[in-house]
Amino acid sequence: MKQKITIVGLGGVGGYFGFKLAQHFGNNPEIGISFIARGATYETVRTNGLTLLSPENTGEAVFPDNIEEDVSGLPDTSIYLICVKEYDLENICKQLRPLVKEDTIMIPLMNGVDIYERIRKIIPTGIVLPSCVYVASHIKEKGTVEHKGNPGRIITGKDPQHPEYNPQTIINLFKAAAIDIELTDDAFPAIWTKYFFIASFGLVSARYNQSIGQVNENPELHLRAEKIMGEILAIAQVSKINLPADIIHQTFKRAESFPYATPTSLQLDVQSGKEHTELALFSGAIIRLGQQFGLPVEETLSIEREIQSLSPS
Repeated sequence: MKQKITIVGLGGVGGYFGFKLAQHFGNNPEIGISFIARGATYETVRTNGLTLLSPENTGEAVFPDNIEEDVSGLPDTSIYLICVKEYDLENICKQLRPLVKEDTIMIPLMNGVDIYERIRKIIPTGIVLPSCVYVASHIKEKGTVEHKGNPGRIITGKDPQHPEYNPQTIINLFKAAAIDIELTDDAFPAIWTKYFFIASFGLVSARYNQSIGQVNENPELHLRAEKIMGEILAIAQVSKINLPADIIHQTFKRAESFPYATPTSLQLDVQSGKEHTELALFSGAIIRLGQQFGLPVEETLSIEREIQSLSPS
């Protein structure tokens, strides 16, 4: 039976991994690759293909077997890579829900500790593989993704709702396309470990318009990031996430590995006055989970209010 893979969202993440899948499996009679893209991205990729500027690619464009603006035109799909922004997740899940069968696989390549739960609230069927993704890629222009640094990496785990399902066949497909992917029984420790960094540094950098290096070295900003991490840690412990005892120290050490002037994506979005940001992904999730478990999250509440009151500078 032919495997059909659909990449939903051609941003930096979906474009990078979608390119590699389309490049490797193009014209493969056993594997079909489809893209979902909107507006100018749809028109550009449909006409000129998808381009990846990367040390891993010589520059040629790739064309998927199908490209659609919405899911209604898709062929029957066995694997969905969900690569949309956090604020689009509920909408795309509502569109996918009628298409998902009991054996349909969904792999969300998104940031956030509550992505699995949010998908499951809308799509009770199918198999969802919780995943953590690392890739330094972004949209350079419509239809062109630029990637720098190390090859993109995915850590994926078994579906808590279907622990009997072994995704090794999917892992092998991705590896065949030169995608660095690791299978673990439980992906949530990796997901939460990344979240410690992106949520704390994202919120503080957005509030003060300071780089990762500046947040790390400024005592006041460092302390605010540490307090946010403490609130995340309390939630993770109640949620029984298996994390290192020194996770906060490890997170600050990780920040030191970035070039001093590196901004965060939330910082760039907030300071540019972007209409939609992923503030809810960071502060919103901490606040919701804190309330759910009866845990104080005063630092996160305060910094969210401060960010919401900012005028773009």
